Amino acid sequence: MYAHVKDNNLISMVFIKKIGRKLTSIGVVAMACSFICCEDSRRAEYETPKLNFQTTMSNDFNVPEGWEVNLWAESPALFNPTNMDVDSKGRIWVTEAVNYRDFNNDPKHHLNFDKGDRVVILEDTDGDGISDTSKVFIQDKDLVAPLGIAVVGNKVFVSCAPTLFVYTDEDGDDVPDKKEAFLTGFGGFDHDHSLHSLVVGPDGKWYFNTGNAGPHRVTDKAGWQLRSGSVYTGGTPYNDKNEPAQVSDDGRIWVGGLALRMNNDGTGLEVVGHNFRNSYEVALDSYGNMWQNDNDDQVVTCRVSWLMEGGNAGYFNANGKRTWQADRKPGQDIFTAHWHQDDPGVMPAGDNTGAGSPTGVVVYEGDAFGPEYRGMLLSADAGRNVIFAYQPSPNGAGFDLKRRDLITSTQESTEGYIWNDIDEDKRKWFRPSDVTVGTDGAIYISDWYDPVVGGHQMMDTLGYGRIYRISPKGKNLTIPKIDLSTIEGQVAALLNPAINVRNQGFEKLLEQGEQVFEEVKKILDSDNPYHQSRAIWLLSKLGNEGKAIVKNVLKSEPDPRLRIVAYRALKDDAESFLKYATIAVNDPSPQVRREVAISLRDTPWEESSALIKELFKEYNDHDPWFLEAFGMAMDGKEELAYAELLSNQHEDPSNWSDSFASLVWRIHPKSAIKALKERALTESLSPNLKKQAVDALAFINETEAVKAMLAIKKSSTDKSVKETCQWWLDFRKSNDWYALWDWEAENGEEFSVPDNIAKLNETLLNQDTSTKKRIEVGKEMAGSLIGGRLLISLAANDQLSNEVISGISEVIFNNPELEIRTLASEHFKKSGEKQMAIPSILKLTGESSKGESVFLSKCTTCHKNGTMGNDIGPDLSSIGEKFDKTAILDAIIHPNASIVFGYEPVMIKTKSGQAFFGFLLSEGETTVLKDMTGKQIVIAPDEIDSKEKMKTGIMPNATSLGLTEQDLANLSSYLLTLKNSTL
Repeated sequence: MYAHVKDNNLISMVFIKKIGRKLTSIGVVAMACSFICCEDSRRAEYETPKLNFQTTMSNDFNVPEGWEVNLWAESPALFNPTNMDVDSKGRIWVTEAVNYRDFNNDPKHHLNFDKGDRVVILEDTDGDGISDTSKVFIQDKDLVAPLGIAVVGNKVFVSCAPTLFVYTDEDGDDVPDKKEAFLTGFGGFDHDHSLHSLVVGPDGKWYFNTGNAGPHRVTDKAGWQLRSGSVYTGGTPYNDKNEPAQVSDDGRIWVGGLALRMNNDGTGLEVVGHNFRNSYEVALDSYGNMWQNDNDDQVVTCRVSWLMEGGNAGYFNANGKRTWQADRKPGQDIFTAHWHQDDPGVMPAGDNTGAGSPTGVVVYEGDAFGPEYRGMLLSADAGRNVIFAYQPSPNGAGFDLKRRDLITSTQESTEGYIWNDIDEDKRKWFRPSDVTVGTDGAIYISDWYDPVVGGHQMMDTLGYGRIYRISPKGKNLTIPKIDLSTIEGQVAALLNPAINVRNQGFEKLLEQGEQVFEEVKKILDSDNPYHQSRAIWLLSKLGNEGKAIVKNVLKSEPDPRLRIVAYRALKDDAESFLKYATIAVNDPSPQVRREVAISLRDTPWEESSALIKELFKEYNDHDPWFLEAFGMAMDGKEELAYAELLSNQHEDPSNWSDSFASLVWRIHPKSAIKALKERALTESLSPNLKKQAVDALAFINETEAVKAMLAIKKSSTDKSVKETCQWWLDFRKSNDWYALWDWEAENGEEFSVPDNIAKLNETLLNQDTSTKKRIEVGKEMAGSLIGGRLLISLAANDQLSNEVISGISEVIFNNPELEIRTLASEHFKKSGEKQMAIPSILKLTGESSKGESVFLSKCTTCHKNGTMGNDIGPDLSSIGEKFDKTAILDAIIHPNASIVFGYEPVMIKTKSGQAFFGFLLSEGETTVLKDMTGKQIVIAPDEIDSKEKMKTGIMPNATSLGLTEQDLANLSSYLLTLKNSTL
């Protein structure tokens, strides 16, 4: 089918014939690349790659009845696709990541482009539903694994941290005439958690997002600067520094991953959502709703959510200084803790999709698949081999998201499916990196075809990629010819299902102003509410007559979704938006009232107080979305709002309404300290309400709050209240309350090196000591915990000679502490260690029952499965949903190849000479580590002499655990059975 010649990493490709590409929901034939799977250079058991794209038959795709799948394009037309967009000609533009993570994937053993990564344009020129041409738009050394593309007229935006590039094709010949760094300063060079794709919203503004690989220091075209960060580092060698609690030019602290919005000239940059881990894309529907997914650092808590404007998504604490592990409260499940769902100021997390690697998202607003699929939110998950689908339904001020598998290469998004032979069955190699909608109304899916996903590596050495086209069976969807030079063509573009094509119609109509008023007004008669919404956005910009129509929609339109659009469109008028807020504040829909609350965030109290009091009248304390929006309305004016709203409450705090009590928890003003203390000590209140008062106190960073917490602990007769107070006191004295109280010294003895070890260490470092004596002293130190820590610290700082390291290696690997035996492998050499071979293990028959015994004896020391095991390493309760057998074996045999964020050990040396190893939980008022026993070590800033990230994780490899190849076959078979049946 294809002929290839490889010479010095340059590939000559001859396209011969496109055949056998028809894939249907009944007898689906998927095209699978047949080649020898190769790992990077550290795995000698694999062969050198052979560049061969001969295709073989594979498994069925599962799609809704009456749908069909075509293989629209495949390598060599494109390689390693990361993102797609569609232009007005119906062509698909793709960013490639061939040079993905060359630091972790040896270019000698993988496809590599010396001239940089590329953007390619694919087209179906004869209208048969299959691409037949591919051209390179740009190949650029500055493009290193780009993660996003947007085609906006003749400008092509490519997201490749640290820069959002724009290539301008001024003469339409598909060759860029100009290149510009449109915005720059984003963290995450050659990192998955970095700058993602741009999309144009229905308001004409540009939206995009970036992951949490900061710091992000970005200046827009007007000079406004974004400064954002967190404690997250790692993933790549370039992401070694970050900084939490930075303040942007708007005076706010933005944290972690961000969703951003700006004007089309690059001015007006603003944050519209923050504190994600790594949302791959933000998708907008025509109502102006933002949707996204997010991945996790466990294997059970990925999510899909509606993004409320200004929302805090809750991955880190509020200022980015602490991880969720540091903040996890007693009894919290991982999903709740991971997204800080019990903290005030955090929006609801959305749908827990469990294990996975979420990627592209889009909202389908076309009519090709029938009305039941209009408005469908699509979320690709490369880790689960699936496109999830949702029909969001309003619930209070937020949305319910009921998930289903729309398109998957396995039976049920890899759930309930156990791999027996990875070399024979490649269903899990379907890795959807993006999903988009064409101008023809078909759905297109890009597939980064690979046996692994994530972890900053790839195992497919050929860069193989595919694009699938999904359409209704028997329905001929054609690419329309859009003439943007006529009003008719501009309206057709505005109504097109391809989102960035719609913007071209929007901009062309907007340029003509009020003369297109009547044509745009006609769209309000459409039976498609998404079309109506696009007209509302545009009409709001077409003079007074247009605004009058939009105002009438806000006042009298029966559909609350269109009233929301009207308010969103009108609130951009800074001079008049309070007039529109007065209309909408009493709207019967909590979703409209939510929009009013959000819009009041930056409005002074004098102008917003009356509206806030009206909003409170309709507040339902069972609606977490509205509570969060209401809290935003009072941002920066909490004390004034509390005093005003308190005047209508009972003078006895124990008789507050539940709605007011929940609001006080959300805004936790310092003037409420006394009242919160009284509520916590009121015997007649329910345990939950007393706990709510205690929790609110814990978020008030005032000395009086500390005193109140101590008093409640002392005086309460409720055991659960006393325990909650004790937990908060123990926790807060390591962070926000550290400087507010004279706490007793923590872990005082732990920071001192015992005299005998100190003397041995002094002898070891004495330059006059013979090598023989140093080895003897080193061996004596190597048998203890503190001695072993000191030796590893000395070796890490090149303070031990090769002779000494060699002489004490055997002893240090017999240290009784697993921490020492594991971390020593970075600097000391263990003799006789057998290299495990994954291919030979795959040939063995694994017995799950025996694997469970291995898990109980070897793994539960650090890992949990449900309630079984310890919470030190990642929870493995759902690992079978995310990884196949090869990936699981690779993680056990090569545990240091890709260490999950939050589990990268740090070595801290104190001024008293002690060395500590553990996971960094927080870094701010104090530094908190969690060691290999699960114990938290709190270190004051003035105690730290040095801090260094270790290259070796704390997980011992298979040989260190004493496992045989048969043990690994059994263990991997057992781990594949671990599923989350509730998802």
